[in-house]
Amino acid sequence: MKVDTRAFGLIEVDDKQKVIIPQGLFGFEEYTEYVLFDAEHEPFYWLQSTKEKEIAFILINPFLFRKDYEANITNEELSEIGIKKPDDVIIFSIVTIPADGESMTANLQGPVIINKETMTAMQAILSDPKWKTRHDIMAELNGKG
Repeated sequence: MKVDTRAFGLIEVDDKQKVIIPQGLFGFEEYTEYVLFDAEHEPFYWLQSTKEKEIAFILINPFLFRKDYEANITNEELSEIGIKKPDDVIIFSIVTIPADGESMTANLQGPVIINKETMTAMQAILSDPKWKTRHDIMAELNGKG
């Protein structure tokens, strides 16, 4: 399948990379079909809308820079995307890279949860005040966060 992307123009992706987010992401509820693919630089990924090339998000595995990260999501919430066991889950955080050179941050309060078996996803909102929408990734990696 071909997808017009913000970062790379028209690219070919495997159908297995397609991610359906039935409720959409917060603020982008009308966009429910995406593709997930590796970014040029590890450990980042792209979540690109298949319908609108300007709708794309950079993702990161939050456990890479916060070993203590806990996404406490109820089984009822997880069942909405067909998750039955912990091994079915992939958790990502949306990354913000400011144009002004400020620190790159990750949203740990609103993780993107993907059922890796069905590639159906959701965005959760965590109630734990420990997790904010802007965690400085480099500060966290350096133990300052």
